[in-house]
Parts: sequence; C-alpha cells; structure tokens
Amino acid sequence: MIFRNNGDRDAFLDRLGELLLESSTSCYAWALLSNHVHLLLRTGSIPLAGIMRRLLTGYAVTFNRRHGRHGHLFQNRYKSILCEEDMYLQELVRYIHLNPLRAGLVKDLKELGSYAYSGHSVLLGKRKRDWQDRVYVLGYFGQPEREAKREYLSFVSKGIDEGRKPELVGGGLLRCVGGWKKLKEARESGQRMKSDERILGRSEFVERVLREAGEQLERGSRLRGRGADLRWLIERVAVVFGVEAEDLKTGSRSRKVGKARAALCCIGVRELGLSCAFLAKELRISPSAVSKSAVRGRRELDHAVIQGLLESP
Repeated sequence: MIFRNNGDRDAFLDRLGELLLESSTSCYAWALLSNHVHLLLRTGSIPLAGIMRRLLTGYAVTFNRRHGRHGHLFQNRYKSILCEEDMYLQELVRYIHLNPLRAGLVKDLKELGSYAYSGHSVLLGKRKRDWQDRVYVLGYFGQPEREAKREYLSFVSKGIDEGRKPELVGGGLLRCVGGWKKLKEARESGQRMKSDERILGRSEFVERVLREAGEQLERGSRLRGRGADLRWLIERVAVVFGVEAEDLKTGSRSRKVGKARAALCCIGVRELGLSCAFLAKELRISPSAVSKSAVRGRRELDHAVIQGLLESP
C-alpha cells in the first residue's frame, strides 16, 4: 500500500503538481488507488523517466519520514505505454477516471464526481488542479464547456458496464488494433500489423515511433562517442547562433540569446540526457527556465537548425 491516508495522497499530488508545472508536462487524466497510480501525460521538456524518478523517489522519502519506516516503497518499476492521441485519448481518460469506481473506492458515478483523488471531478469543474489540462480534454467533447461536460459525463457513464479493457493495458497487437474483435477481423482480412508492448496505436504509428526512437538513440550514441558534453554543446550553439558562449550563462533575456538557449536546452535534455537541474546550475538560471527553454526549442526551432547542431563537427 503506497497511500495510508489522505495526507499521503495530498503529499503525492503536491509533488506531482510541482513537477508537471516545472517541466511543462500536460496531465489529461489521473487516479490514485491504494497500491498504484494511473497517469495520462504529454511530456514536455523532461523525458518521462526523469519525471517519474523524481516523483517516486521524492514521495518515497516523504512517506518513509511520515510513517517512520525504511526501505523501498515501490516494488517494481513503473509501467509506461506510449499512445496515439487521436485514437485513444478519450478512451484512456474514461478508463483511468473509472478506476476508483471499479476498485470500490466510490459507490457510484455521482460519488465519483466529487471524489478528491481522481481527475474526473476536475473535468466536471467540481475541484481545481492547476496542473490538470481540463480545457484540452473537454475540447474533445464539444463547445461550450457546459455542453462538453455533459457529453463527457455521458461518455464516462457508458463505460461503466464495459468493465476492464485488456486492449488498453494488455500487450502487442491486441492494444494496437483496439480489441479482440478488431484483431480477429484484421487477421481474417490478411492484414499484417506492426506491434510493440510499449506502444498503443495503429501499425503506422508504432513503426514511426520505433523508427524515431532508434534514430534518437543512434544520434545520442554518436554524439557521446565524439565526446559531446555541455561544453561542446555551448560552443556549437554559440557559433551557429552568432552569440558569445558566456552570454548563454548570464541569464540574458535578449531575443537572440534566448533562441540560442532554447536550442541548447532542447538538445541538452533530449539528445545528451542532461538533467534540468544540471543545466540550470551551469547556465545560472532556474530549473523551470531550463524546462521552458527546452519546450520552446522543441516547438519553435527549425528541424534543419537542430540537425545542423547535431551533425556539425
């Protein structure tokens, strides 16, 4: 059991909220149960592994201190699944938010609507969590918000009798095609599909994710093999953007330096695996500023610029 009381749950959510806001990570759905947690996230500047490491380690320390215990709190590494948003976001939001009802923590949908430890009540506007992106999720159910909440609630209600869905948490092809019925139909039609235990989506999505992950891993290995580190990256960024290397460490807010810093943070975090805390210390800015710069770099910078930085000698 990872939560003994509501004080534990509140401590977990406080830590989660701080990390999500700091890293510009969007949260679309969540639910706390007695011995595990469900989260639906869109990662920002910090990879999921970094967020979960800080979240689980920090919470474990707090939990042990609160209850006078020692040792590990979480028995296994967290399980993560990458999903194709357009196909599965609504289904996953509903599945996650119905977990407290399935687990018997609430007796019905009405009680779930005011339950404090699930994002369902936040989507309905009955509770407020600044770190949960309710507007984005409700946008899938229409406009205006009143109508969207009504459609969302109707959608959730229809899922109560469906029970647990192995296609959302199970493996391989079952997840990729959306259930046993669709898998059988695909096989009967002679379709061949790409699948992966870690990915929820159509064959094309699975193939693209695996290809991009392989390319990123190859780039990172190649860079580290050439001795690429923060010093190398600062020098490369300074040359490409026409700024002084020291300007990147002064906290300057000039537009030119800001764009260069965005590239530096984006590549440092995503390609070299440097932590936001380490970059913040070296660049003399806050971890939050590093996170925001990395997100900006990912969204705004031309792909050719990033590639040029990575491939330059």
